[in-house]
Amino acid sequence: MSTPNSSFIGIDVGKSQLDAALFENPATHSFPYNPDGLVRLLAWIQDISPSLIAVEATGGYERALIHFLCQAGIRMAIVSPKRVLDFARANNLKAKTDKLDAHNIAHFAAVMKPRVFMPPSPAQEKLMALVTRRRQISHMIISEKNRLMQASQDIKPRIQDHIDWLEEEEKEIQDHMRDLIGSDTEMKEKLDILSSAKGIGDVSAFTLLAEVPELGTIGGKEISALLGVAPFNRDSGKMKGKRHTKGGRYGARAAFYMATLSAIRFNPVIKCFYQRLLSQGKERKVALVACMRKFIVILNAMLRDRKPFISQSSFV
Repeated sequence: MSTPNSSFIGIDVGKSQLDAALFENPATHSFPYNPDGLVRLLAWIQDISPSLIAVEATGGYERALIHFLCQAGIRMAIVSPKRVLDFARANNLKAKTDKLDAHNIAHFAAVMKPRVFMPPSPAQEKLMALVTRRRQISHMIISEKNRLMQASQDIKPRIQDHIDWLEEEEKEIQDHMRDLIGSDTEMKEKLDILSSAKGIGDVSAFTLLAEVPELGTIGGKEISALLGVAPFNRDSGKMKGKRHTKGGRYGARAAFYMATLSAIRFNPVIKCFYQRLLSQGKERKVALVACMRKFIVILNAMLRDRKPFISQSSFV
């Protein structure tokens, strides 16, 4: 058995198969992605006793594996496919197969030491599922309303009936989310704190609680990067390029973008900051992103200190 804290495992997740590799070991181990395969994978992992397992996020296929390993108390990190791909290119690895991917993920984990995944509580896991479903329904409503404008008179009543059903379903899901949070003391306290800031409504608060559980536990720069609103420099020599934001958690960032649009109108701190940036000649889009960054840092500090929003905000 390997000494703990000395080895790294990478797992490439497919629809029907899991490929696992140990860093600096040429062998690759494949397991069927079913209950029996998960049990066999766990036995192999426990025999090695790695310091960390890296699992590549693959659009949802990884969820059953993550849940299973969390239940078994296994330390793991969820890594971005893009970061792993960039890492492979930096190492001049151009070939790509599931087995090679598993080795590359293990190498990435050994070198980059990604943050250990903190499993969500049962209540938060349910909230994440509800937030995802509400977002899907919201997109369907928008699509159906667009179709309604172009549909024939014979079809319009059918589309309208579907829209009415979807809107009712969306309302029921939001009520369910509110009840779920109300039954959890910690999430209820966080919701009350977030909701004290003008601009944060139910949808944005529910989304932040579900998809940014790190809020209030890490620093302002980290939370800005996590949401995708931290600016990156593009300078070379005497050339000073424009700063750009990229990455982050798309769903949470989209919801927070809408919250910030509201905040620049009704939140005194964010509104004042936005107007000052405009008066300095900043483009509206640049000013808005800067407001998103300032707003999320304030919310992060509010949850860190367990204090509601105040008009003359002293949070940093």
